[in-house]
Amino acid sequence: MDVLEFDNGTYRTPPGRRGKLLARISPTASFFLRYPWIIFKAAWRAKRGRLDGAAWADASREVLEALEAAGCTCEITGVEHLRGLDGPYIVVANHMSTLETMVLPVVLQPLRKTTFVVKRSLTTMPVFKHIMNSRQAIAVTQDNPREDLKTMLAEGLDRLQRGYTLVVFPQGSRTMQFDPKRLNTIGVKLAARAGVPLVPCAVATDAWGLGDWIPELAKIDPAKPIRMAFDAPLQVTGRGEAQHARTLEFIGERLSEWGYDVPQASGGE
Repeated sequence: MDVLEFDNGTYRTPPGRRGKLLARISPTASFFLRYPWIIFKAAWRAKRGRLDGAAWADASREVLEALEAAGCTCEITGVEHLRGLDGPYIVVANHMSTLETMVLPVVLQPLRKTTFVVKRSLTTMPVFKHIMNSRQAIAVTQDNPREDLKTMLAEGLDRLQRGYTLVVFPQGSRTMQFDPKRLNTIGVKLAARAGVPLVPCAVATDAWGLGDWIPELAKIDPAKPIRMAFDAPLQVTGRGEAQHARTLEFIGERLSEWGYDVPQASGGE
């Protein structure tokens, strides 16, 4: 399996990755000339039962390389925290764009089989549905909190018991502005019930914007660095209030360090 090269738990885009003429004229065109073929190839494999963990991580790597070829730079830190875990865990992250869903697999899947909690439409959408369903993704409505909670607890426990690491975006829909009040406690609740660690993750991925009509079809802006950071794993105790507060704190601190405006966290549900 092709994986990223980390130095003491950190990945940085190697020099010389940027393409030449087209990437300089139009980074967006440079990326979207490659991206659809990566997705179609992965979906073709998934439909035929051939998209195993290695192939999924490889497709994720190709997406990252297409972004880098378009001129984007990427920094991923804190992976050493993940390598010290000998069982499944829950990654709780803010959700800024499509990018983190596409790139996190190349970071996580080589360490332990991984799946995501995604909006239900991704499991029925042409092409994407084959990839999501082949990777045992958990589908939620994002408009029925009670139903989504039941789904998360039932299917989340199932995946964790089967050894999957689970990536959760508790704020729901993608947004460029991180609001701690929108990050609910579902990840903490599931970690407590399953008895697995929780790993906070901060992402800054607005290099891939949000399209007006189709969110995925958006401008690629290499001037905005791609950043992801993992905190040390947390063992959830009691109702998990301290761990939820730490997750909000970590994400807010990293985003502030990276130059984003972050409202004051207040904790709670």
